[in-house]
Amino acid sequence: MSTSTKTLCPYCGVGCGLEVMPNPSDSANACPPKVKGDRSHPSSQGYVCVKGATVAESLDRDRLLYPMGRDRLDQPWQRLSWDAALDRLVDRLQQVITTAGPDAVCMYGSGQFQTEDYYVAQKLLRGCLGTNNFDSNSRLCMSSAVVGYQRSLGSDGPPCCYEDLELTDCAMWIGSNAAECHPIVFNRFLRYRKQNPQVKMIVIDPRRTPTAEAADLHLAITPGTDIDLLNSIAYLLWSWGAIDRPFINAHTHNFAAFEALIQSYTPAKVAPRCGLTVEAIEQAARYWADSQRVLSLWSMGVNQSQEGTAKVQTIINLHLLTGQIGKPGAGPFSLTGQPNAMGGREAGGLAKLLPGYRSVTHERDRAEVEQFWQVPAGRIPAHPGRTAWEIITGLETGDVQFLWIAATNPAVSLPDLERVKAALARSPFTVYQDAYYPTETTAYAHLLLPAAQWGEKTGTMTNSERMVTLAQAFRSPPGEARADWEIFAEVGRRLGFAEQFRFTTPADVYREFVQLTRDRVCDMSGISHERLQQGPLQWPCPAEEAQGTGDGESTAKRLYLDHRFATADGRALFAPYHSRGLAEPPDPAYPWVLTTGRLYGHWHTQTRTGRIAKITKMHPHPFLEIHPRDAEKLGITAADWVEVRSRRGIARLPVKLTPAIARGTVFMPMHWGTLWAEQAEANALTHPQACPYSFEPEVKACAVDLRPLRPATPIAERPPSPV
Repeated sequence: MSTSTKTLCPYCGVGCGLEVMPNPSDSANACPPKVKGDRSHPSSQGYVCVKGATVAESLDRDRLLYPMGRDRLDQPWQRLSWDAALDRLVDRLQQVITTAGPDAVCMYGSGQFQTEDYYVAQKLLRGCLGTNNFDSNSRLCMSSAVVGYQRSLGSDGPPCCYEDLELTDCAMWIGSNAAECHPIVFNRFLRYRKQNPQVKMIVIDPRRTPTAEAADLHLAITPGTDIDLLNSIAYLLWSWGAIDRPFINAHTHNFAAFEALIQSYTPAKVAPRCGLTVEAIEQAARYWADSQRVLSLWSMGVNQSQEGTAKVQTIINLHLLTGQIGKPGAGPFSLTGQPNAMGGREAGGLAKLLPGYRSVTHERDRAEVEQFWQVPAGRIPAHPGRTAWEIITGLETGDVQFLWIAATNPAVSLPDLERVKAALARSPFTVYQDAYYPTETTAYAHLLLPAAQWGEKTGTMTNSERMVTLAQAFRSPPGEARADWEIFAEVGRRLGFAEQFRFTTPADVYREFVQLTRDRVCDMSGISHERLQQGPLQWPCPAEEAQGTGDGESTAKRLYLDHRFATADGRALFAPYHSRGLAEPPDPAYPWVLTTGRLYGHWHTQTRTGRIAKITKMHPHPFLEIHPRDAEKLGITAADWVEVRSRRGIARLPVKLTPAIARGTVFMPMHWGTLWAEQAEANALTHPQACPYSFEPEVKACAVDLRPLRPATPIAERPPSPV
């Protein structure tokens, strides 16, 4: 690499542009390249956080360099050639399909796939093998936002863009610690607000996070009362006449039912449930009523709930009530958790989806995709595939006989973790495809396939504002690693589907994929790798229109500018919900609510960030946040350790006293698995109860008990060993 390469950060859904340059002091090309923000990228404008700035330092740490296999989990690994590894995979796959049928085959993918990886996987499983059993870790991330948009507006697709952060009069952040989890867009908003101090900021979160510290109004609600609060704000707006009746009458359905429901959500009734004052709720409603352009932003604190879809739709209700949608500076805006969870949604990367925002339950959608893929009619099943948790229960019952995991680490990230590990240990055959070795999931695999990662393969990703960026390779994969899409395509060819997998480059894959988006809400038929060489493009970008100039500008920054929604009659739908609260509320045996989340420097399960020295120094140890008065009641001091116990497992952590968390609530970060610390797994405690519509588990909250540990147990770090 002699010149700089434009690419994309592989971490969160902000989608920051990066520029990668060779290290001038490294003539042997052994040192990591230099990474800086790409000033020409329209989403991030040259800014980058510590994760993006240090990402290259992990490229050659503990990489999986060649395929490895074993017959049983208690056996040592044996190095395999690619031919031998793929023969083993294909033989086992054919055997399972012959004896148990395609429904016994499952793949669990990742929002860190590029869109090309996602698409080829869909074609392989749904089109060729005849199973919809593809789900991804986006099930734990954005599936509630997907279903909420579908049910209220008729289709998935965030209607806003980052420019709205610089046009709004009031930004309401709910269930989002954006200062740590989406720092570049958050700082973009702060810069705008500094120049426009009249702009209001509301933050709804049980913790006084760095995001909440910047707010004009922080509503430290009791966990599980989001819908109560939002309905109460709606009631006040209604009672003050601060609603847009012409918009409601012309562009929505079901207002009467919503209007009737909110009558029981007066602030006097709601405030005690939420742990707030009446005045605080009224202030939030006043900020909304006094603003011409209101932007709502949310992430995992909303989505990861048994009420996830209901919360999303209740947020959208406020926008429909006041006509705050389909115009600059306003709208409901989900902040995607992973770098390409949006691309996965576009490519059909959840158990119910098909490419182009289609559904497996719609006959016409299935027929269109089958015809395009040139597979027999009826090949794609009419029923949804297994969700992430249903894959686990399928392993428990023996119905899942072949599991393929790629680019994710479920032995840390799934809820009810001891149950998950026991199920993974029962899997008759697990393929694990990843860039690093070991991870916690490695222990449960029979076949390891080395995958190329960021910087080693070229492909596209779509960020939270629907901006598609070409992430370009700047180095060759180490050892024998291959791009995920290449592995999927080669398996397809070996199974006899040569015609379906004639791709030779990722540009070929993308060129085919975007044809399935034509005339859909997510129309990308005018986007190609060649166009993206000139800069990112935002969808919708149909081939028939010259949308986008190639430099990031687009005439499609926002959806629904004409207030015609993606429903059959073009009207959006009010969705009245009463709050169900937490799936597992506190009780005398487990009197505390545990909430979980991310830290600024780490990412998911530390597979990458745990191998970067600067980040591990920033966040060296797991911990438990607890309010000082709660700690005093338990006889705990800042030097103590506690055992956190739920109905499913335990964790042992050092205490961090802070008044920034609501009393009765404790917090622990979700990044530590068994490779990095002993008994510090957040998901050993969480439960799998999920939203009935999105099937997203409530990994944000569970009931726990706290017990002081004396003497304090020292942290036992276990850094992984390289291959």
